[in-house]
Amino acid sequence: MDHRGADVSKSEQSELLETVRAGYAAAALKVTGGGAACCGSEGVEIDENFGSGLYAATDREALPAEAVAASLGCGNPLAVAELREGERVLDLGSGGGIDVLLSARRVGVSGKAYGLDMTEEMLALALANKEKAGATNVEFLKGTIESVPLPASTVDVVISNCVINLSVDKPAVFTEMFRVLAPGGRIGISDVVADDALSPAQRAERGNYVGCIAGALSFAEYRQGLAEAGFTGVEVTPTHQVADGMHSAIVRATKPLSATTVPVAAPAQGGSSCCS
Repeated sequence: MDHRGADVSKSEQSELLETVRAGYAAAALKVTGGGAACCGSEGVEIDENFGSGLYAATDREALPAEAVAASLGCGNPLAVAELREGERVLDLGSGGGIDVLLSARRVGVSGKAYGLDMTEEMLALALANKEKAGATNVEFLKGTIESVPLPASTVDVVISNCVINLSVDKPAVFTEMFRVLAPGGRIGISDVVADDALSPAQRAERGNYVGCIAGALSFAEYRQGLAEAGFTGVEVTPTHQVADGMHSAIVRATKPLSATTVPVAAPAQGGSSCCS
């Protein structure tokens, strides 16, 4: 299913992983070093088609400026996740923590928001933002999205913002999402998705991994991958174009209430922390 599958050697996978890690470590350091924001959200430059510009102004204003500045996503997963009071939510590739902190506000003190990232620098930034926001129902975890450090059936909702396209083992990501969700749980994801007509080479021509383009699945591949992991009600809906034939898309799916077995995950082959 994944077009970055058997044709990618382990050394190439490691190189891609390190490229992504270094890119988002640099983004975190830019924020903490004062290069992006330091004195309140009014100092953050907002692009309405990228990152924090995809969130309502009222949401941005409620967060630490550093969380807003570190937002590198292609969408707003909270706009489709329909979080409810008391729910447990996991953000894959949580970056500076914008989606985790906003999720925590939506699920309330009776709920819980987890953030998962592999980049030390982003995790440090996220923890600082958690303290500034005074969030008590938030936990940040270090790990990869192909091997989530949580037990099965831990969360009700999985969100992610322009991260899964970076993974070199997307079937493992889909399997892990299914595993950590409780029966009846759901995903509400923003990601970059390619037109079905574009070949892997054509996708790579439109951008690199750190730019969240080269690793994108096609619409058909995304639907197939989630279905193979056990999800039902799969929807992949484009929202806006990010490059020729490449789209920011909303991805929804549900783990059936009847799901009693957990698919065996493929060996994890690296993770990502892009674009939160």
